[in-house]
Amino acid sequence: MIANYGYKDGSGEYFIGIDTDKCNGCGDCVPVCPAKVLEMVADQYDPLSDKIVAAVREEERKKIKYTCAPCKPASGRALLPCMLACAPGAIAHSW
Repeated sequence: MIANYGYKDGSGEYFIGIDTDKCNGCGDCVPVCPAKVLEMVADQYDPLSDKIVAAVREEERKKIKYTCAPCKPASGRALLPCMLACAPGAIAHSW
C-alpha cells in the first residue's frame, strides 16, 4: 500500500509517498532527513501486523512544500537524502 503524505493546492501537488509493502522498517531514512519529517510507526494500513514502517510526522503533513523545499529536485538533487537512504526504494516524492 502506498501511503501519500502531503497536499494539493493552487500552486501544485506536494507529496511524499511511502510504499509500506516495500518498507523494511530499517529506519535509515529518519536520521538523514534534514527537516526531521520522517518517523517510524506501526503500519496503519495493516493493523493486524506488528510491522514498523516509515511515515511523515503528523505535524509535517500539511507543510511538506516548505519543510522539504531545501531537498526538492529544483535544488539540483536528482534523488533526495531519504530516497538515497532507502535501500528497498520505498520512498518517492512528487512536486
